[in-house]
Amino acid sequence: MGPSSRNSQVLFRSHVVVAFTTQSIFTPRPRNLSFRIDRGALVVWGLMTDLKTTAGKIEDLDAKLAESRAPLGEGEPAARTRVTQLLDEGSFVETDALARHRSTDFGREHDRPYTDGVVTGYGTIDGRRVCVFSQDGEIFDGTMGEVYAEKLTKIYDLAIKTGVPIIGIYESTGPRVQEGIVTMAGYARLMARVSQASGLIPQISVIAGNTSGIAAFAPTFADVLVVTQGTALHQAASHVAGAEPETFGGAAAHAESGTAHLVASDDKQALALVRDVLAYLPANNRAEAPRVEVGTVKDFDLNSVIPDTAAQAYDINDVIKAVVDEGSFFELSAEAAQNIVTGFAYIDGRAVGIVANQPLALAGALDSAAAEKAARFVRTCDAFNTPIVEFVDSPGFVPTPEEEKAGLLRRASKFAYAQAEASVGKLTVITRKAIGPAYVFMGAKDLGADLVYAWPTAEIAVTQASQASLAIYGSEEKEEEMDELFLHPYAAAERGLADNVIEPSATRHYLVEGLRLLERKAVAQVPKKHGTV
Repeated sequence: MGPSSRNSQVLFRSHVVVAFTTQSIFTPRPRNLSFRIDRGALVVWGLMTDLKTTAGKIEDLDAKLAESRAPLGEGEPAARTRVTQLLDEGSFVETDALARHRSTDFGREHDRPYTDGVVTGYGTIDGRRVCVFSQDGEIFDGTMGEVYAEKLTKIYDLAIKTGVPIIGIYESTGPRVQEGIVTMAGYARLMARVSQASGLIPQISVIAGNTSGIAAFAPTFADVLVVTQGTALHQAASHVAGAEPETFGGAAAHAESGTAHLVASDDKQALALVRDVLAYLPANNRAEAPRVEVGTVKDFDLNSVIPDTAAQAYDINDVIKAVVDEGSFFELSAEAAQNIVTGFAYIDGRAVGIVANQPLALAGALDSAAAEKAARFVRTCDAFNTPIVEFVDSPGFVPTPEEEKAGLLRRASKFAYAQAEASVGKLTVITRKAIGPAYVFMGAKDLGADLVYAWPTAEIAVTQASQASLAIYGSEEKEEEMDELFLHPYAAAERGLADNVIEPSATRHYLVEGLRLLERKAVAQVPKKHGTV
């Protein structure tokens, strides 16, 4: 068959005859219509490809693949566009492009678009292999059926056994009710896969369209969740919740709660954020954290960053950006629990995780939300062999009834557990206050820190000077004496609880050398299945 014949090919879809080229747009298929036609007669009429020839079979394949790229006949769907925008140009290899549902109930055997509502496959991001899936909110109103679920579990299985990150782009309204309980079994299999992948390969989720009901749970398993403004991620239906979904499931709500790590203004920015954060993560739990060329260092005088008065705050971001490779700090969960800062960076070209108290919020005091935020980030770093650097300036925990009711004890215990369990290299820098429980929870040497450095401005003590005076003398009259006696780094240094008291301007040097040493860190794990905290 020559080019002219190819371009004039005719395809029968239900009762509609559509002429097309290989780039043609298909007319949407009528639903619930029964149609039968003798294929041999069509060949005789010259209206259909002769499937008895190799050329004809290739023509037929081309037609099917063209239809899979525009299953509703309305041009390339957003789900496919998002994949090609995310991956390196020309790298996408699709899997299960010709998959279609097998349901025959409610006349659905006549409405079987290719892909079944989700695009799956693999490709590269900056040359690194990844698996990806992208849900299509246009096909069957974005619901998941049996074959759809099979495609998702298959791409997860492929990512797990090849040890590559997986990126999920979500837009789904939940189960396909017409297919019955098998759809819920599909969700169970999906949750089993995302659980199996957790801590094994990096998982990044993008909420690109409204994602609701049981479909809303899987993306929250991810190591990094990006929510696009104008979308909603929620379990409860709006009529049940009594509010518009964006008010309780929108980007702002999830950013504040800590469910979302990053917020994007649109698809383009969301996919760019995925590419950015992936640069800090290894391929899997057996790979080393990424290395890049050593960057320059921001010109900033750390020797003058700590105010002379304890009541005056400073921005911990200034400290972080002065010791990491310039421009490399990538903050996560910035809108949640702003009294603690978490994010990735490079130091001497090595990817590291940063955990830091923020004196600008609650004076750096820890609360339940901050503890939970930090705990999960520490566990992510530990899972993917990323050393952790902590900056400490905290007077302790927020002492309010509200915090106790919010589950402070339980949620803070998760933070201590994560610190103790982490086997990656851990370096702690105490800039000012490390008072009482804050000293313990924020990377104490006896909780698992490998190297602890204190600035001369550090105040490492059991309690504040006024409380020490009250405990010892029954009044606060000796506060000044207690200040001089306890609020300094030298008692800790004398007892080996701080490895060195260092000049602030030398912090990067100590961190670089410490990270180089800890490359060789080896920890014998206690044989157990897992902890229960």
